[in-house]
Formats: sequence, C-alpha cells, structure tokens
Amino acid sequence: MILAIDTTAAFGSLALCDGDRVVEEVLIHAPEGFSGVLFPRIEALLERQGVSLADIECFAAATGPGSFTGVRVGLAAVMGLAEASGRPVVGVSNLRAVAAYGAGALRAVVLDARRGEVYGAVYGASLDLLGDEVVAPFGEWAATLPAEGLEFVAQDWALFAPAVNGTRLQRAAVSLAPRAIAGAAGRIAARELKAGRAQAPEALEANYVRRSDAEKMWGE
Repeated sequence: MILAIDTTAAFGSLALCDGDRVVEEVLIHAPEGFSGVLFPRIEALLERQGVSLADIECFAAATGPGSFTGVRVGLAAVMGLAEASGRPVVGVSNLRAVAAYGAGALRAVVLDARRGEVYGAVYGASLDLLGDEVVAPFGEWAATLPAEGLEFVAQDWALFAPAVNGTRLQRAAVSLAPRAIAGAAGRIAARELKAGRAQAPEALEANYVRRSDAEKMWGE
C-alpha cells in the first residue's frame, strides 16, 4: 500500500494505491494552503478504506515544480509520516507524473510556470527522462523539440495551443492529464519501490526547477 500526496498547486490530491492500482484518489482544492486541511483529509481517506498508517509500506510525494510553499508542505508531511512509521519514501516529479497520462513514445510535458514561462520536459514511454527538466518561454522550449513522433501532455492545453498552431509542431498529438496527479505519483512510486529505489525520509528533496525569488536574492 502506498499513500501519495500532491500539494504543489491550488488543486492538490491524495491517493491510496495498492501496488499499481489506485484504490482511491481525492482532489483537494486549497487556494489558502494545505496546512490546515491535509492531515484531516489523509485521516478521512484511510478511514474510508479501512487502512491504518501501519499498513502503508511507502509514502510518495509530488516534489514539484509548483508552488514553493505547497511543495514544502507536502514534503514535510510525507517526511514526517514516513519517519514516524519507519517507512521509505519516493519523490516524483510533477512532470513525470503528468507524463504518465500520455500514450506516445516521446512525451513533451508542459506545465504553466507563470511569468510567461513553462516547465517542460520530454519523457519516454517508460517515463524515463530524456534530457533535463527546464523552465523557459514556451516558444523557446518548443523550438528544441523534434517534430516527428512527438506527443504533448498537459493539464490545460488551451494555454499553449495558440503558440503551436501554424508551426512545425501543429500536428503533434495532445493528451490531457487531470488536476489530480497523486494517483500517477503513487503508481510510479510502486515501480520505484519494487526496483529498490525508495529512499529514507531525510533524502527527499524538492524539485523546484526554478529557484524562488528569496533563494535568488540570497544567492546574489
């Protein structure tokens, strides 16, 4: 049993997975933050399924990119639960989780990063990362993508479709991912756990892709 948590955006989610099967997935809308609602929602989910924390073999966290505060809340929750129960964790990039909803051999995942930029990455059919995850203007990133055999995967393609129309990428297939990605993160975590790639809680790290303004100012 795997409990997966995503708190990286205003719409987050929880999922309870039994191996590669999603037992239940819950979408959580928390525009004011997840700190006050996360643990009650976890408790309710486990109670509905008749599962205790002792039954959870591994905890999964969506590690970002996304809201810096949201990422930290989710990671702290997963680390705390895993530490208290003596279980391992698996961190899953949001981009990789979204890639799980594609069907092609070459999946260009794109998420809105705001400020006129996107988070982008290309994954293979086995959800292996091909190159680096990046943050860049959509057009700049799209110019690096191959036209043949490419599939875009996004949660809201309407944001990006106008920039693709009339270009060499306009015939690329498009698949849509839901707002709730905890289930995908949990399924990926099941594979990582089986492959022996789960981690100790203290090894879990955020995947910001773009540093926060505070981090930039401190570095400068």
